[in-house]
Amino acid sequence: MGKKKADVVSETPYPNPEEGTVVCVVTEPMGGNYVKAVCMDGKERKLRIPGKLRHKVWINVKDVVLVGKWEFDESRGDVLYKYGRDEKKKLIEMGFLDPSLVEGVGEL
Repeated sequence: MGKKKADVVSETPYPNPEEGTVVCVVTEPMGGNYVKAVCMDGKERKLRIPGKLRHKVWINVKDVVLVGKWEFDESRGDVLYKYGRDEKKKLIEMGFLDPSLVEGVGEL
């Protein structure tokens, strides 16, 4: 008998923000395939959830996501990745995410 899939722990590294990407916190769902989010660069963006993510991952308010900024429109972007609870803590430790941003979302 082989190992079950649950027994194998994959250690795939989560993506860190690079050039053209930014970490954001979702503030409200907009309907369609869009959400509104506050980003670490101080801007509020309208984000599109692409089909490959839409069918696999639920994105809710206060979720931390990695966003690819649109080159031709700074106020828009695409969700590239949704960070888990443990990954959020690591982002805060590494300085990529401001903890007050995550806590302040609920009061908006």
